[in-house]
Parts: sequence; C-alpha cells; structure tokens
Amino acid sequence: MLLHHHRFEPDRTLFDLDGFRAELQGSRSPVVPFKAALRDIQARLDERFYAGADIRDLVRGRAWYMDQLLAIAWSLHAWPDDGIALLAVGGYGRGELHPHSDIDLLLLLEADDDTPYREPLTAFITFLWDIGLEIGHSVRSLNDCAREAEADVTVITNLLESRLISGAESLREAMRERLDPSRLWPSDRFFEAKWQEQITRHYRYNNSEYHLEPNLKSSPGGLRDIQMIGWVAKRHFGTEQYTDIVANGFMNDAELRILSQGQSFLWQVRYALHTLAGRAEDRLLFDHQRTIAELFGFKDTPERLAVEQFMKRYYRHVTALAGLNDMLLQHFDEVILRAGEALETVTLNERFETKGGYIQARSRSLFREQPAAMLELFLLMAEHPEIEGVRADTIRLIRDHRHQIDDHYRDDPAHQQLFMALMRAPGNVPRQLRRMNRYGILGKYLPEFGRAVGLMQHDLFHIYTVDAHTLRLLKFLHGFRKPEAKEAFPVAVTIMAQLPKLELLWIAGLFHDIGKGRGGDHSLIGAEDVRQFCARHALSAHDTNLVSWLVEQHLLMSMTAQKRDISDPDVIADFALSVRDETRLDYLYVLTVADINATNPTLWNGWRASLLRQLHAETKRALRRGLNNPPDRDDWVQETRTEARSLLQVIGVDSHQIDTLWESLGEDYFLQYAPSEIVWQTQGILAHRGSDLPLVLISAPTADMAEGGTKVFIHTRSVDDLFAATAAAMEQLGLSIHDARIATSRNDWTLNTFIVLDSHGLPIRDAERIEEMRRHLVEELDDPDDYPEIVTRHTPRQLKHFKVPTEVAIEQDPANERTLLELTAPDRPGLLARVGRIFMEQDIALSAAKIATLGERVEDVFFITTKAGEPLTDPERQQRLRERLVDVLSV
Repeated sequence: MLLHHHRFEPDRTLFDLDGFRAELQGSRSPVVPFKAALRDIQARLDERFYAGADIRDLVRGRAWYMDQLLAIAWSLHAWPDDGIALLAVGGYGRGELHPHSDIDLLLLLEADDDTPYREPLTAFITFLWDIGLEIGHSVRSLNDCAREAEADVTVITNLLESRLISGAESLREAMRERLDPSRLWPSDRFFEAKWQEQITRHYRYNNSEYHLEPNLKSSPGGLRDIQMIGWVAKRHFGTEQYTDIVANGFMNDAELRILSQGQSFLWQVRYALHTLAGRAEDRLLFDHQRTIAELFGFKDTPERLAVEQFMKRYYRHVTALAGLNDMLLQHFDEVILRAGEALETVTLNERFETKGGYIQARSRSLFREQPAAMLELFLLMAEHPEIEGVRADTIRLIRDHRHQIDDHYRDDPAHQQLFMALMRAPGNVPRQLRRMNRYGILGKYLPEFGRAVGLMQHDLFHIYTVDAHTLRLLKFLHGFRKPEAKEAFPVAVTIMAQLPKLELLWIAGLFHDIGKGRGGDHSLIGAEDVRQFCARHALSAHDTNLVSWLVEQHLLMSMTAQKRDISDPDVIADFALSVRDETRLDYLYVLTVADINATNPTLWNGWRASLLRQLHAETKRALRRGLNNPPDRDDWVQETRTEARSLLQVIGVDSHQIDTLWESLGEDYFLQYAPSEIVWQTQGILAHRGSDLPLVLISAPTADMAEGGTKVFIHTRSVDDLFAATAAAMEQLGLSIHDARIATSRNDWTLNTFIVLDSHGLPIRDAERIEEMRRHLVEELDDPDDYPEIVTRHTPRQLKHFKVPTEVAIEQDPANERTLLELTAPDRPGLLARVGRIFMEQDIALSAAKIATLGERVEDVFFITTKAGEPLTDPERQQRLRERLVDVLSV
C-alpha cells in the first residue's frame, strides 16, 4: 500500500536496461552480468542514500529494478505454456525492498499438476540462487492457494499483497477471486485474527515501544503496526492506498502524515541497518546505534549524547505510531467487529457516556467548548473501572484539541482540582496516567514530564526511556495493592494497604526521575519541580515536604542497602536519622521496590529483596526506640551471643566448646551475623575439627521463601590469595557473588560468608547442585597456591559498546576502623578475582564487600584495611592502589 501523496517514478538513468540486455546476448553465461547488475544497482542506491535521497524512492526503486531483472531472468527459461506466472508477494509484493530484504516470490500454477514445469522451475530457482539473491519462494496452484490461505491467516496476508512480475495477469486475478472475502476470511474474521496476532507479537516485547535494542519491524509502533492498518483496510475496503482510508473517513490528513513520516523514518533507519550489518537486520542493536546517529547528523552535546538524541527521535516516532495504531484498530473494532451489535449506551453525565463499555464525548464540540473535559474523561475512567477504554472518535477529538493545554490551562484552579481529583481517585490511577501519556495529554499538562518523553540513557542499566520507566514504576506501585502480589512482595503489599495518602506516592513516582537530561543532579531538580507542582495544586506544607523529600531521596534506601554494611548498628542509626519517621520510611520503601523493578527486570532478586526488607525492619526498630537512643554495640553483641548460646544448648552443644571457639572470633563477628547463622556456623566448625580440608557450608532459602540468596560459609586457614581463589572458583561454577563478609579469627582462621545467585538471579536450592558447589570449592580452595590462572571468557557483545571508565573512590570509616573503597568499572567475567589479586599484591586485607552489577557496569564497595588491620590512610598507598585497579580493570 502507498502512503500519502508520494508518487514513485523509477529513475531509468540509474540502470541501463537496454545495455544490460545487449550484454546478456554477448555473454557466455548470464550469471556474471546478473551479479554485476545487482551489485551496480545496489551501489548506486546506497550512494544516493548517503547523499540524502528520498528513502521512498530508494526502497520502491530497488523493488522496481528487481522486477525488471526477474522478468528478464524469467524470459531466459523455456516455459511450456501460460499456465504459470511469477508473482511478488509479502513486502516485495507491496513494492518495498531494503538492501538485504528477502525477495518473496510465488510461482503460481493454474493446475495442480506441476510435472510440465518442474524442469524450468528448478532451473529458474537455481539461477536466482547462483546470482546471489536471497529469495523466499513457494510453488502453489490456485487450489493450493485457496486451501492454505483458508487454514492460515499469515498465508492469505502474504497473498493479498501480490504483484505480477511475469506471466498471465489472468492467473493472478483468478487467485484474487478465490481469496475474495465472500469466499474466505471475511473482513471481521480477518481483522480479529490479525488483531490477536498483533497482541501476541506485542506481548513478546512487553507491550512497550521502549527497549534498548528495539526491533524496527515487530516492536510496538514498528513497521508491522503500520502494515497492520494497511492489511485490515485492504481486506475491508479493498483499497490499495492509505489515502483511501482517509476518503472513507477512518483517518484524517494529520494522522496520515504521522503514518507517512513515521514510515519514512523507520525505512531510513532500516536501510542504514542493512547497509551497516551487511545482511537483513531489523534489531536496532548497540553495535549500530552510535553509527546511525552520526550518519543522521546528530552531535554530542554537554547535556546529551548524539545516540540519545537519535533514539529519542526514534521513540517519539514509534510512540506516535503505536498510539495511532491503537486508535485506528479501536475504530476498526467498532465498525467491523461490532457493526451488527446493539451497543448499550449509559449516560455518565451531561458531557460523557459509555457505548459498548467504551467512554465517548456526547458532543464533537465538547473539548473545544469545555477544555477541562479532557482531564475529566480520565477521572471518570478512574472512578468507573468497568469502562474498558476510549472510543476511537473521542481519542481523535483528544488528539485534535490537546493543543489547548497551555500555561493558561495549567494555571486554571478548576483544571488543577480535576488533576488532583484524579490523583486521589480510588481506582487504577497509574492506568489512567498511562492513557494520558499515550494520547499526549500528560506531557502537555506536565511539561516537565513532556521533556522526558522518549528520553533514554545509553547504558544497559536503564532499559526504558524515562517516561516508560516512570509509568512502569507507577504500575508496580498499583500492583502492590493487589493481594496476589503478596507472595512476591510481602512487605510492599502490607505497607501499601496502610499508607495514608496514595496520591502522594503517585506524585512522587511521577517526579522521581523527571529531572533527567537537564544537567545537574536529577533528584534535586525533580525535588524543586515537585515543590512547584505542589504549590500550584494547593498541597499542604506537610504533604509538600514529604513528596519533595521522597523525590530528592528516592535513591537513598537502595544505595544504603546496596553499598553500606547494614549489619552495622551505626549505619542503621545514620539511615534512621535521614528518614526521621516511620511514614517516610514506608513511602520510601514501596517507592524503592517499584523503582528497582521498573528500571530493569534483572535487578530484582531475592537477595536484593532481603536487604531492603532487613533495612526497613531494622530502621523501624531504631525509629521506635528513638533517634536519641541508638543501640549500644556492646548490648547488641551480648544479646546476639545470649540468644545463639541458648539455641546451641537446646541442641546439646557443649558450653566449653562454644566458649573456646567464640573467644577466637572477636566482637565484630557477633555484629555481622544473626543468632541462627552463628548457630549454623558454630555447629559446622565444631563438627569439622580435625579435618585438613576447608569447611564449606552451604545454606539455601527454603522453597517457600521468596527472598534471600544461597549462603556459602568458608572456614579454613587464612591465605593471602583466598578471596581471589574463591571468586574464581565461583565464577567457574556460574555463580554471581552479591555480598561478601570477610573475617579472620584471632587464631588466623577465615570466617568468610558469600551470598550467591545463579545466572538467572535466583538462589540455588537443588541438593545435587549444592553438593557439586561444595565439592568444587573444597577442591579448589584446598591449595590456592596451585590455583590456575583465571580463564578470561569473551566479553558479552552488548558490553563492548559502552565505555565505562574505571573509577575508584576511597574514604574512611572511622567508626569501624577501616577504609571504604568504592569501585565503578565495566562488567566482565572474573572481575572479582582480579580485584582480589590486586588486594593481595598491595597487601590489603578485605573485611566485607557489597557487589552490584548495573547493566554494563559494576558498582562494588569493599571494606578494607592493611594486613595489620589498620585503615588505609597513607595517600601514596591509596594512590598506588587506585592506579593499579584502574590499570587492570580498564583493559
């Protein structure tokens, strides 16, 4: 189908067809001139592409030249009669060919018996392969076409887009007659099948246009969504051009322009992808994003990379296309699927009604005469969860009138009250905010949010644009209101039911990342933006302070759990001082859990969940005890020892043995572990005495525990290279270390505990797998001096396209008499083992580590001392360590 008013005229000067025919006659073999012609045509098209020619002429031009060459190739073979024809189908049938697109052909037979044509058919197909064409072909009779099309909607879709290249046009017409809607796949059944096909396709891409490496063809808002509109229109109206949809009143000129401009942009990107990849490639991979951004003329700025600007344009196009696709399919649904239904109409008020479960404006002039109704519509949907969506005509009215939302509109108290009524509505507020974003209302009403639409960060950590991430965060928050979420998010579900004002959570969620891409600290920018929002919308000083604090501190809880030692009472006390009251703590907890889950699905795991749960619980205890009454470390140690001793005595462990062992462990040991862990380790150590092998204890969360990781406890003679050897051994087992507590007893035995997860971010629970881990670790750690060098595996493809500088920050932790080293570096296999070896070389002792992998980079925190157990305070020694880490980890 053709878009807009572009009329394609082949440029016959691009390739001399008459000269080509003459060359063929003088050639001993036609293969050589055909190959040369294909290369020459593509080279000239590519040259014009890089010179900025109209992409529509290039894509349609390649299809036209291919038609000419195939027609000539067809004429070189001896066909016995006119009972066969060569047709272009699929994308090629639409007259679209990118540099490496498949050339889909149908060899159409009049009769079922293909015997007379087998020899020339085989020769023709072989010839096409010999000249290097990537073809997709089928040989079908008219009966075959009807039978297979009736059984499979994808077959009839392919055949509907057919063009004759050579042979009798009457054969193609005969096929079209057999495929007529009066015989099979009437338009209502065809539309329903194609719509379900699109729903399934979108589901594979999480129903989101926003992916780091989107698929130009299949992702929501991609080329398939444009084609979907064309297929349905062709089947229902029998039209060959999108302009006929406008003539039929199903689309207006502005929407046709969105479709046309979106297709042209996606075609440009796809053409570039094919030329860069040297093959058919529809995934906009990191390998090519930077190159295409440069090709399209984007330049880095202090605020934003060229690739981020390019991807923002991509996301804006596909968002517009996805919204248009939604609206038109809704329109088709009303006209095609529900055409014969008597739809029930229910009046909501003088402005709105529902028809067949979908809300619609009662007057076409409503939004022009009463612009406030554009906000009221979403409020009504939040108040009436039975409303399934917005009718297509009303979606179009929204799109046509949203330009009225300007500064004057935003400053109107009536409009502000409506927006806050939506925020306070009891229903699914995040769903309505997503709808507002899809229809372009949210970014109009909140210009700060509008600036974030389509804004991406070029890394593997933030896999969604800022607006998509924000709306996903709100969706997670709403999900915490559902009882079925309790299994995965038990604490969040409990807290959500107790929060006094959910509207404050929706507002904090909307604004938490709104300051990104504007230079400076996005948390501070967002906090100032939300204060202005609260002032405009007449929130109280108390509510304003809470929301502003949540936006400014939305990273505080995850950073504390991830980078601080939350077994340290002083860390809990400091965090409690920042939070100050339980209400703030609860709001911050659910916001943090939703933020992590909405940033990247791979970030959330049982271990991270257990850290946040522990931090929440310990802080709540500290707040209830009083900020002026922090826990005494000696009391904490004594309480832990008493409870652990009681548990050990219950199971019959000798008190003298307990005392003898615990005398060598030191007080910090009892700060780091819970009584149950101390019991488990004490039992293991006492039972293992007399063995020369390392003690390796492994404990997995029980099957009914959603949170936590697999704990590995190692008790052996302290050896300098032990951490490096352990990290390497775990690397070989396919384990990722998420937490490490490294301690040495007074008699020089290790008390090392690691929290590990498998490659999918899950704890290891299988008994055989756990025993395999235990045996491997015992074997490798028995003599670490003989431990083999780390085998460096290939760095994953995606990681190669991110230049993550290695950064080392060193600061002191005087309360614990140790030094904190924070490492940011590119992720790679064996990284922890390398770090361990550097510590060994530099005579550094490691007491604990917090390991976090964030996409393409790691942000790890190590608590270190000298071998003498003193903080690392010497500036020259710090600098040597810093330089060594940067040198080794930057390559």
